[in-house]
Amino acid sequence: MVSETAAAAPVARVYGEPVHEIPHDLYIPPDALEIFLEQFEGPLDLLLYLIRKENINVLDIPMAALTVQYLEYVEIMRAGALELAAEYLLMAALLIEIKSRMLLPRPAVAGLEEDPRAELVRRLLEYERMKLAAHRLNEVPQAGRDFSLVCVLFERDIGGQMPEVGTDDLRMAWMTLLTRAAVNRHHRITREELSVREHMSRILRRLQEARYVEFKELFDPGKGIAILVVTFLALLELAREGLVQLTQQPAYAPIYVKLKTSHLTTVQ
Repeated sequence: MVSETAAAAPVARVYGEPVHEIPHDLYIPPDALEIFLEQFEGPLDLLLYLIRKENINVLDIPMAALTVQYLEYVEIMRAGALELAAEYLLMAALLIEIKSRMLLPRPAVAGLEEDPRAELVRRLLEYERMKLAAHRLNEVPQAGRDFSLVCVLFERDIGGQMPEVGTDDLRMAWMTLLTRAAVNRHHRITREELSVREHMSRILRRLQEARYVEFKELFDPGKGIAILVVTFLALLELAREGLVQLTQQPAYAPIYVKLKTSHLTTVQ
């Protein structure tokens, strides 16, 4: 029973249709399937791989054995894709040059000549540091790869509680009014008696007509700085007595003045 089921199973499917036998005239090119066991990003990557694979001390590289292994890989690459092996051939020439320089007799006095492998070791260590840094950077979660961004729309409640107004906000609004008043300043000397209570009543009557009034609309810069000062003192006194409330939506936004809810019916 099992053998019959196995025999009836298709060997492949082409466009969804089962194929039970391989066609006799099917031609498979020799290069139709290639398996790459290792992939390298360049000659330094290949050298570093060979060094770590053989557990070689990078400060004391045996150039003969390393050059042989490196050339074996380059020959395999040349057989498959010659145009991709240019950089690897250049590194192979460098390895052979270093090996030749090491075979030459050295001066009797130590320290007069630098090790021929020093520049290669420096490049390998620098490349390894950059590769490890790139690997750590790649492990950082990325949007679209490790997580997705979600946008949520919240409806803003217009009637919500507004943030409190700080002293810095009042100072900036007051300095703006003084700047506007300085433009319209007249050189007149007069004596005028101003009442803070009178301006308090005027502000309360103004607030009864509208639920919200912008801070700067309560002032008239054309009447001079004296009126501005008295009006500002009247507004501060109303806020101290809890008759009005100063509100502001975001930071540095316009300041609004409104009557307290408990005093809407008591203002005359």
